Amino acid sequence: MLRFGKPAIRAAAMLILAALLSGCWDTKDINHRVLPVVMGLSKVDGNYNMFLQIPEPTSDDSKMRIVSDSGETVSDIVDKISMNLESQIDLLHLKVLLIDRKYAEEGINDSITSFIRAQDISPKTMVVICDEPLDRFFDAMSKPDNQESTTLVHFFEKNAGWNPQVAQTRIWQMFRSIHSYTNDTMVPIIRSDDSTVIQSRGSAIIRNGRMVDRITPDDTLMINIFNGHSAQGKIEVMDHANVEIVSNAISHKSRVAGNQTFLECHVRLKVTILETKGEPSVAQVKWELEDLLRKRSEALLAKLQKRKADIVAFGQHFRTKIPRDQLAKWRTDYFPYTDINLQFQVIVQNEGNLKMRKH
Repeated sequence: MLRFGKPAIRAAAMLILAALLSGCWDTKDINHRVLPVVMGLSKVDGNYNMFLQIPEPTSDDSKMRIVSDSGETVSDIVDKISMNLESQIDLLHLKVLLIDRKYAEEGINDSITSFIRAQDISPKTMVVICDEPLDRFFDAMSKPDNQESTTLVHFFEKNAGWNPQVAQTRIWQMFRSIHSYTNDTMVPIIRSDDSTVIQSRGSAIIRNGRMVDRITPDDTLMINIFNGHSAQGKIEVMDHANVEIVSNAISHKSRVAGNQTFLECHVRLKVTILETKGEPSVAQVKWELEDLLRKRSEALLAKLQKRKADIVAFGQHFRTKIPRDQLAKWRTDYFPYTDINLQFQVIVQNEGNLKMRKH
């Protein structure tokens, strides 16, 4: 019978551990990787055109360079660009996916599905639509005055330049809307601007992965409120006063009677008065704001029902009240005919230093 001493056992254990720890043979140092923060994507005659915005750290700031190429698939383009760069492209740190408007109108289902399947891009990457040719947009971004590499990223960051009138949609939300019966989505639309670098152009209505219409920044604010997002900081201008939204909340009550769906939405807003014109009462300011928001919302919902695009996700409130085999018909047979009752409640939380009449 063979016997092994303690030194032999220790040596064998060390060999086993060494084999287990040898799984990082294919890693590359971060200094040999290129980390784009923005990808622009368009499609012309069946071929993709890609633009990558790559930060280049300097002693004073982080500048950027733009590289571009075209090909039959996104992965093919990435491989070609990597072949011509000094380092390998790593897309896991991508922050913004910029889609050409014409490509969005054709439908971007294939690209979104490929990104989720391949997992080369983070599902948290922001999806944005460009309202001008991508080459023109990136040319504007490349001007010496616009060379800050994080400008577009900060535009959509809540702790930086984001505004409640701007939509926020990520790749995973796009993928969900493509495969959901009751939830469409909206995507922000931008273009370059000579004065502010970036100009918001409202939002695109996305149904089944395709842009079917667009809405204004004011309509985008209403969608954000309906979806439960904060509208804090938004200033509304009315005939007799300007107010700033401090907080907002929304509640829903849904019911089904036969084939008819009913939904009650109660929106509660707390505002503070910034300016007044003349001597309006608090009650008059509240009525004007409630009337303004109600009319704006009714026109917006009529447009969405006509387009059969549920970007307000009202269908989510009926998932347990409509038979499963009928949910697939939500966009066509239910949502366009849903009876929606909107109620707005405005609370003036602060009048500042103004002394106003209550009635």
